Amino acid sequence: MSFVDAAFLFVAGFLSGVVNAIAGGGTFLTFGAMTLIGLPPIVANATSSITQFPGYVTSAMAYWREIRSDWKEALKVGVLSLIGGVGGSLLLISMSNPGFRALVPWLLLVATAIFAAGPLLRPKHLHAEQPLGPLGLFGQFATSIYGGFFGAGQGIMTLAVLGLSKGGDYHKLNALKNFLAMLIAAVAIIVFTSGDVVAWPQAAVMIPAGAIGGYSGVWVARRVPQNVIRALVVAVGGMLTIYYFATG
Repeated sequence: MSFVDAAFLFVAGFLSGVVNAIAGGGTFLTFGAMTLIGLPPIVANATSSITQFPGYVTSAMAYWREIRSDWKEALKVGVLSLIGGVGGSLLLISMSNPGFRALVPWLLLVATAIFAAGPLLRPKHLHAEQPLGPLGLFGQFATSIYGGFFGAGQGIMTLAVLGLSKGGDYHKLNALKNFLAMLIAAVAIIVFTSGDVVAWPQAAVMIPAGAIGGYSGVWVARRVPQNVIRALVVAVGGMLTIYYFATG
C-alpha cells in the first residue's frame, strides 16, 4: 500500500464517518475506495464491514436506554439477525471474486435505489407500538442476510421493516436498528476474519479516519442540510454503479 493509497483511504474513511453520522451510506465510500485502489471485491466488501463496525457500536451505546427498555424483543430479533448475518457472510466468502464482481454493479444499483428512496420508505405516521409479527421477523431475517452479504442500505431497509411492522417511537426503532446492525457486523467480522478475506493494513488506516469523521459529522450536520448529504451519497452510488457496469 503506497502513501497515496493510504491518504486516499484515510479521506474516504473520514468522509464515510461524516456521512454515516448525518444520513448513512458510508459503505459506498469505503467499498468504492478499496476497489479503486485494486483490492479484490470480496476483500473490499469484508474490510468495509470492519471499518463500519466501531460506528455501529457507539451508536448502539448512545441508544442503550431505549434498547434496554424492551430487551426481550431486542434479544429475540437480535438472535434472528445473528443467524441471518452469519448466513449472508458465509454466502459471500463461498463465492469467487469474479462471481461476486459480476454481482457488484447490481448490488450497488439496488443499494443506491434503496438509499435514494429512504425518505419514502420511512412511514410518515407510525402506528402504535406492537411486537414484531411473523412478517416483520421474516423481513428482518432477509435484511440481515443482505447485511451480512453486502450491507449498503441495510439500515434503511431495517428501519422500513421495523416502522411498517412494529411501529412506535422513531428513536426506539432507530435504537433497535443500530443494535441489530452492530450484531450483524460483529458476526460478519468473525466470519470474514476466519475466512482470511480482510485487508488489515487498509482497515487500520480507515478505522481511525472513520472515527474522526463520525465526530466531525455532528459539526457538519449543524451546517449542511441532510438532503444535500443524501444527494451526494446517491451521486457517489450512481457513479460507482455506472463504473462497475462499464468495466464488468
